[in-house]
Amino acid sequence: MTATPDLATLTGDYTVDPAHTTIGFTARHAMVTNVKGKFLDFTGTLYLDGTDPSRSTASLDITMDSIDTGSPDRDGHLKSSDFFNTGEYPTMTFRSTKAESLGGDDYRITGDLSILGTTKPLTIDLEFNGAAKDPFGNERVGFEGKAEIKRSEWGLTWNAALETGGVLVSDKIKLNFDISAIRQA
Repeated sequence: MTATPDLATLTGDYTVDPAHTTIGFTARHAMVTNVKGKFLDFTGTLYLDGTDPSRSTASLDITMDSIDTGSPDRDGHLKSSDFFNTGEYPTMTFRSTKAESLGGDDYRITGDLSILGTTKPLTIDLEFNGAAKDPFGNERVGFEGKAEIKRSEWGLTWNAALETGGVLVSDKIKLNFDISAIRQA
């Protein structure tokens, strides 16, 4: 699929702007509600090819100790060996292996997600939100994305049975990405 000339002008290297980007997740808690969280410390790069989107790439490095669910006790438990074991596995990474245009503003990027020393494929559906020059002269692009994983596939198996049936933490985790990236000179 050939991109429009407007997209071709976006070809280049970008750095994810952590001040304007959210990498978050949602997990079902106690079978009745959702708990949302995010990571506060991460770095990322993008290479966008507006002429041939299949040549685009993405990379993320997330500091696991930066997890924030709004509850210090829960965050401490998530950092422990029951979950992310951040002392031994301080970083979660994503490295793209494939990018594709789905038509319009929709894209899909597939790559390797590494958590707890386990690497498995992850596919993220993305919507291109646009490009703009900010008041400081930075050329920005924005994407919004989502994916779902089963945390047990990465060795995140801790749980507790509920007296009424079910478990405390869902296996299915929804991942959310609101990405703002700045073009490099």
